[in-house]
Amino acid sequence: MKVEVVGKNGFAPSDANKDYAVKKLAKLEGILSDYDNVNARVVCKVYKSFHKVEVTIPSKDIILRAEVQQPDIYAAIDGAIDKLVTQIKRRNDKVKDKLGKKSIRNMEAPEEANPQKITREKHLDLEPMTKEEAIDQMEALGHDFFVYLDKETRRTNVIYVRADGDYAVIETETK
Repeated sequence: MKVEVVGKNGFAPSDANKDYAVKKLAKLEGILSDYDNVNARVVCKVYKSFHKVEVTIPSKDIILRAEVQQPDIYAAIDGAIDKLVTQIKRRNDKVKDKLGKKSIRNMEAPEEANPQKITREKHLDLEPMTKEEAIDQMEALGHDFFVYLDKETRRTNVIYVRADGDYAVIETETK
C-alpha cells in the first residue's frame, strides 16, 4: 500500500505522525484483498479543540472512507483505522454470505457476529418545497438530513448538513 499523509487547516503532519499512520494502515494487509495495489490518502486537520483525520482508500472491491475527530491526532488515526477495519470486515462478510464462498479476507479467529438488520421503516408523504423550506423543516425537526420533493424539478431530493456545517443536496434522477 502506498500512503500519502497530508495536512490541512495549517497543520503539517510530522514524520512521527506519518510513520504512525503508515504503521496503523498495515493492519489492513491481512484483510484487504488488493492491499499491495492501493493508494491510501490520509488528511490530517487541526481545529481549536480537536484533530480530524480523514482516510480514503479506493480499492478494486470498495471505496473505503473513514473520518474521525479526537482531541489527539494519534487517537484520531486509531479511530479512522478501526472504522476502516470494520468496513472491510463487513464487506467481506457480505461477499461471503452472498456468494456462499470463503470471503476475500484471510481466515481469522471467529468473532461475535452482529448482523445489521432493518428495525424500523418510515413512510413519508412528500410535499413540494424549495431547498430553503427543506432546510427550515430539517432544522425544526432537529435532524441532520431531510427528504423532500423539489418544487421546481418534482424530483425526490435529500438535503443534509455537511461536517463543515454547510448544506448539501443529493438530487435524484430516474432512468
